[in-house]
Amino acid sequence: MLKRTIYSLAIVALIAGCSSGTKLNDAPVTDRSGSAGGQQQGSASAVAPVSIDPNASTAQGPVGIERIVYFDFDSYTVKPEFQALIDGHARFLKANQQRRISIEGHTDERGGREYNLALGQKRSEAVRRALTLLGVNDAQIEAVSFGKEKPAAQGSGEEAWAQNRRAEIRYTR
Repeated sequence: MLKRTIYSLAIVALIAGCSSGTKLNDAPVTDRSGSAGGQQQGSASAVAPVSIDPNASTAQGPVGIERIVYFDFDSYTVKPEFQALIDGHARFLKANQQRRISIEGHTDERGGREYNLALGQKRSEAVRRALTLLGVNDAQIEAVSFGKEKPAAQGSGEEAWAQNRRAEIRYTR
């Protein structure tokens, strides 16, 4: 009887440990475009310049702008340090409206397959929403999830996991 009780408690603890308090339905993205009458937040010096010269090679998107947004564990909140990256891609896409991107959401190896696919989708959708709030046409953006299927770094440790919790911006045409 004692063994059965211990096993039951162990199973309950295991199930409770696998649950998550993260709500995947509310994308926490803030509109900071200044369109509501207030001044735009942030400084101009924090934004990297983007080449919008029509003669410049735009096959790969803007030059000098990173393409990966990293996320905290079990989160799909776009962190403020990635605002300049998103601003740069938004300016490029608005100046090149024929261009299209795919935002690929990824997770680390922890968690179940279905949960990670949903979390990866929420990460790609959060980046999409941030771009559309800056004026990018939604038709230029496709948001997809790979969950934990395409890790950027192999291994089971915080260093590898941090590199795998990401959304990658890929220019498709």
